[in-house]
Amino acid sequence: MDGIPSLDSKPILRPGWSTERRTFVLILAALALRLFFAGATGLGVDESYTVASSRVLTLSTFDHPPLAWWIAHAAGRLFGESALTLRLPFVLLSGLTGWLLFLLTRRLFSAEAGFYAVFALALSPALGLADAVWILPDAPLLPAMLACALALARVFFDDDRRQAPRDWLLAGLYAGLSMLSKYHGVLLFAGAGVFILTSARQRFWLATPWPYAAGLVALLVFSPVLIWNAQHHWISFLFQGGRSGAPQLHLVAPLALIGLQSLFLAPWIYFPLAMLFIRALWRGPAREREFFLACLAAFPIILFTLVAFWSSRRVLPHWVAPGYLMLFPLLGREIAARLAAGAPWLRRALVAAAVFVVAGVGLIAALPHIVPPALSGARYPLVETLDWDDFARALDARGWRKEKTFVASGRWLDCGKLDYALHGDPPVLCLTDDPRMFGIIRDPRSFIGWDAVIAGPGLTLDEARARFGPYFEAIEPLAPVEIAAGGAPAIKLEAFRATRFHDPAPAFSLAPETLAISSAPPQFSK
Repeated sequence: MDGIPSLDSKPILRPGWSTERRTFVLILAALALRLFFAGATGLGVDESYTVASSRVLTLSTFDHPPLAWWIAHAAGRLFGESALTLRLPFVLLSGLTGWLLFLLTRRLFSAEAGFYAVFALALSPALGLADAVWILPDAPLLPAMLACALALARVFFDDDRRQAPRDWLLAGLYAGLSMLSKYHGVLLFAGAGVFILTSARQRFWLATPWPYAAGLVALLVFSPVLIWNAQHHWISFLFQGGRSGAPQLHLVAPLALIGLQSLFLAPWIYFPLAMLFIRALWRGPAREREFFLACLAAFPIILFTLVAFWSSRRVLPHWVAPGYLMLFPLLGREIAARLAAGAPWLRRALVAAAVFVVAGVGLIAALPHIVPPALSGARYPLVETLDWDDFARALDARGWRKEKTFVASGRWLDCGKLDYALHGDPPVLCLTDDPRMFGIIRDPRSFIGWDAVIAGPGLTLDEARARFGPYFEAIEPLAPVEIAAGGAPAIKLEAFRATRFHDPAPAFSLAPETLAISSAPPQFSK
C-alpha cells in the first residue's frame, strides 16, 4: 500500500458517523450551497452562448465536443430556461464528481483520505464552485475523468484481476465520455500510457488486447464528434488547434499562468497540490499509486504550461484544472495523515477556508439583490452575469418585434446574451467572420429580404454602417437600451433599425457547403 500510515484522525463532522456517511452529508451540503449559488446570479457569457446554441441539437459543436450542449438542450426542454433549472443538471453532476473522488481516494488510500479529498475539492473556487455550477463542458468532464481513473485503479491495483477486462472496457467508456465532454479527455490515454510504460509491474498490459479494446470503446463513444467534424471540414479541430496562435517565445508567460492557476484554484489548494505533484513525479514508479495519479495529471498541467512558452495568445488557467483534479486524492491523504499525526492548526485552517468559501458565495449571491450604490451601474462587479432581459422587454414595448425581423450583433458573446434573453424568438444572427456555433445553426441566406434590429454595446452609427451597411439597404439609429444593475445602467446597448438584408458575407455562415467553397481556412478571433 505504498507505506500508507494509519489515518485515525478526529473527524470533521459528527465523530460517531462512518466516513462514508460523513462524506455523503458533506456532498449534500456542498450541493445545497451550489444550488443556492446557481439560482442567485444570471448566466455568464459562455453559459448564455451555450444555452442559445444548444437549442438546435447537433452531433457536435464548433467550440467543444457536445455533451454539455446536449445536457443544456435537455434541461431547457424539460425544465425551462431559468438560470437555476438550466444549471441544475450541472450541479447534480458535481455531486457525482464528489462521490467518485471519494471512491477513487478510498480505493487508493483510505476512506478518511477520501473524505478530506472531497472536502478540499469543495474549497476550490474553480473546481468546487465554477465548474460545479456553471453550464460548461467541465461539469460532465470531471466525473467522467474520475470514473475512468477509478476503473484504471481497479485494473492496476486489484489483486484479483479476473474483472480486469471489464474494468478496461469501462475505462474506455468513461474516457470516451470525457472526450465527448472536452478534448482534454484524450489526455487520459496519454497519462495511463506513460504509467504503464514506466511501471515494470504494469507493462505486461501492453501485450494484452484490453488497453486497445478500451481505446476502441472510447473512439466509438467519441464518434459523433468525428462524424460532425468530417461533415464540417474538421472546423472544431482547426479552431482548437489554432488557439495558441503563431509561435512566439514568451519566457514570462508560464510564470504568469502559474500565478493565475493559483488564484483560479485558490492558493490554499494550488500550492499543496503543486508540491504533491512534484513529489509524486520525483518518487516515480516506486510509489506506484502516487505516481499513477501524477501521470494522469501530468499532461494537462505540463502541456498547457509549455504551450504558454510559445503561444502568441493567452493560455487560460482553467485549461489545466482537469489535471489538478487527479491530485486531490494525494491532498486528501496528506490532510488525513497530518491530522492523525496531530496538527490542530490544520483543522482550524480547513474550517477557516470553509467559512471563507461560504461567506464568499453568500456575498456573491446577495449582490444582485442588494447592490450598494458604490457598485451599481457600470461599476457592478458581476456585469457579465447580467441577463439582457431588459432588451427583450424593450423589443416588445417599443414595437421592434415585427414579422420577418431578426436581431443581429457583431460579436458571438453579445449574440449569446441576446439570444438567451429572447429565448430564440426572434432569431439572432451573428454577423461577423467569427460567428462560432451561430454560423452553424442559422444560415444567413435564409433571412434574405428580412429587416433587422442590430444591437451591441459601444456601437456607433458610423461603425454600424461601416460593418453592416453592405448587407442592408439602410441602417438608422434607434433609442439605446440600458441593462440595469442596482437600479442604475450597467450596460448600454446601442440599437439600430436595418432594412432588407441582402448578400450576406460567406464568413457569416459556417455551414458545410459554405466551408467547401471557401478558398482559405476560416480565421477566428480567439
